[in-house]
Amino acid sequence: MADKKSIRNLKEAILKEYDRLGLDDSFTFSCHPGVSCFNQCCSDVNIFLTPYDVLRLKRRLGIYSWEFLAEYTLTPLDKNLQYPVLLLKMRENEQKNCHFVEAGGCTVYSDRPWACRMYPLGLASPKAEGRGTETDFYFLLQEEVCHGFKEAKNKWTVRGWMENQGVPQYDEFGRLFKELTLHPFLQSGKAFNPAKMEMFHMVCYNLDKFRGFLFNTSFFDRFEVEDELMKRLQEDDKELLRFGFKWLKFSLYGEKTMTVKPDAVMKAVQAKSD
Repeated sequence: MADKKSIRNLKEAILKEYDRLGLDDSFTFSCHPGVSCFNQCCSDVNIFLTPYDVLRLKRRLGIYSWEFLAEYTLTPLDKNLQYPVLLLKMRENEQKNCHFVEAGGCTVYSDRPWACRMYPLGLASPKAEGRGTETDFYFLLQEEVCHGFKEAKNKWTVRGWMENQGVPQYDEFGRLFKELTLHPFLQSGKAFNPAKMEMFHMVCYNLDKFRGFLFNTSFFDRFEVEDELMKRLQEDDKELLRFGFKWLKFSLYGEKTMTVKPDAVMKAVQAKSD
């Protein structure tokens, strides 16, 4: 697995050296069992997981989110990280294979992470690297191990590839997550305290724990939430994640995305005066 320095160097190379692709630019590529490198790109690789990736995978496996986190993820510890990130854990063997890949290919293919769907495309966000005037762009990850680029008969546009791979299903939650991670609070260089880091991690990645936080505390006594929405939050993970993003905007950034009940306000005022 690449170290922090090599990851930083790759990011710099992408921003400075890689060709920038638009949605209608084209490339040739194909991945199938007949390609000599099949499955090799799924070993010893850094795959960062989005909140929606975790949602899809834990649901696919039929386990709780905390079980998924413990078994299949790593949380890098880096003082320079402004918010918690997750990496997909590789197997502890010589090849460091992905847990979900077997000889026939990916066993969770229809619920594979966003980064796996995008490959060999990457999406660069210069704003995330402190380059606020530059816009997002796509690029090709042409690695030596991959022979899929030799499949010249399979020509794609960037837009066509993403549609074929089901990337648009991830767009809503990717956009909502970016609103959190590229928020002006973080862009200004500010940092979360440990409690807020823990809240961010719980809401984004440990969704079942977040559900317990809502329903096993006085949360709904303090905030206005419609009864119908409360019912959906008990059963619908996607609805819960949307709600969680709204809660983080309120609790981390002070945005007016939640409404405090009048009684809760009065109790808070009274508690301060006592």
